[in-house]
Amino acid sequence: MQKIISIENGIPRHPLWRMAEPMNFELLDHEHIAIVGPNGGGKTMLVDILINKHPLLINDPSYDFRPSTKSLASDNIKYITFRDNYGGDNDRQYFLQQRWNSMEIDPDTPTVHQLLEEAYHLCGDDSPTRRDWQKHLYKLFRLDTLLDKYIILLSSGEMRKFQLVRALLSEPRVLIMDNPFIGLDAGTRDQLKELLNILSQENALQIILVLSKIDDIPNMITHVVEVRQKIVGKKQSIAEYLATRPPFPQRVLSPEREQAILSLPEGKGAGNEGTGEIIKMNHVSIQYGKRVILKDLDWTVHHGERWALSGENGAGKSTLLSLVCADNPQSYACDISLFGHRRGTGESIWDIKKKIGYVSPEMHRAYQKDLPAIRIVASGLNDSIGLYVRPTEDDYEICRKWMKIFGLEGLEQQTFLKLSSGEQRLVLLARAFVKDPQLLILDEPLHGLDNTNRRLVKDIIETFCKRKNKTLIMVTHYQEELPACITHHLFLKRQD
Repeated sequence: MQKIISIENGIPRHPLWRMAEPMNFELLDHEHIAIVGPNGGGKTMLVDILINKHPLLINDPSYDFRPSTKSLASDNIKYITFRDNYGGDNDRQYFLQQRWNSMEIDPDTPTVHQLLEEAYHLCGDDSPTRRDWQKHLYKLFRLDTLLDKYIILLSSGEMRKFQLVRALLSEPRVLIMDNPFIGLDAGTRDQLKELLNILSQENALQIILVLSKIDDIPNMITHVVEVRQKIVGKKQSIAEYLATRPPFPQRVLSPEREQAILSLPEGKGAGNEGTGEIIKMNHVSIQYGKRVILKDLDWTVHHGERWALSGENGAGKSTLLSLVCADNPQSYACDISLFGHRRGTGESIWDIKKKIGYVSPEMHRAYQKDLPAIRIVASGLNDSIGLYVRPTEDDYEICRKWMKIFGLEGLEQQTFLKLSSGEQRLVLLARAFVKDPQLLILDEPLHGLDNTNRRLVKDIIETFCKRKNKTLIMVTHYQEELPACITHHLFLKRQD
């Protein structure tokens, strides 16, 4: 059997990237592998070694990419990372423009067709065979209706399709995707699983998926490799793995840490806000260019209510939250009141933000500060991206308490970009909770978390909301992730 990738007793040269023991890994022809394991267990480190990002001491990875005639691993292995799922770094300025800066589309903003043609020509081969492959991909992914769409207007599901096609245009031998289903509504997840199933039947394409949520393992996966405590486990058949996988935990937050949350002192106004309004929107409409995102929305949130915000990809959930967080300039043209004050009547953005704890996938993706984790958490006390105000020792003690609650003990001085994506998400969640906000806005808070940490965060949310006048708005595409404290639901529909 052809060994496409083979590593025997591999040890990276740099000590920073070494596993707990020498690693062994094989990808054979016709295999499709899911790499699973807890957050911080070493899944991304394994992938970095597979793609030859971290050279090995003695036994270099062995590659056999036949029938591909390309010799370099970088040409034969395409890796779509967590951050790519929300657009690459080159797309960041366009994303920010769409969300916050402008009501009109910059004429220089590229379309899907322009970016895919650019990716196509980078390969330097314009043969009829490659053009046929391009047409095949466009038909398979039903891209005809998306080609003329500006990249900033793609929904999460459309962005995932775009990233996949861009990677596949180079005809890789191996496709690696990091948590491909995060941020997708149920219908789009099913579509992506079907696309992966079809792609898995291509004659010369092997697929590796890196998954934190093991419930997302699609049917096309043939084998599983578990990475735990930086030890690469033995490759198992999917049947063997599913027969032995642990059950989903029913409770993770310890009584001690639960009491630490419940015993926090009540903030100002916690006892006298009553049923006052935190958010009030009257006939709110938001439009970018010709695309209507929100139309005539009426919504009122009172103190102590816990809302689930849902809707298919592209329905306007993130835009709605940007209005609440005072990040969207269009809010000044709308009839919106936050914490009893009409927008534009004197209360500053920072007066609003100090009452809100917020985390989102877009924030996670854009967060590029490689500061120690405790300083990232401390930045939440002043709503800054970096740390521009020196925290007091009392501030750091509060940060350490919240890091302990989120299971981050021992990582206080580890820099943010050297953490796993799941550990990064926990740090940003601790940052959202650290100032004990009146309003907690959690946009897909369980993204990229393993089963234990998903249950832990759910426990923390439920415990936090037991306290007086704590208000919650939570977005998730998985109904089972909603905490038991939810009292209200708002479902948004796409306008196009």
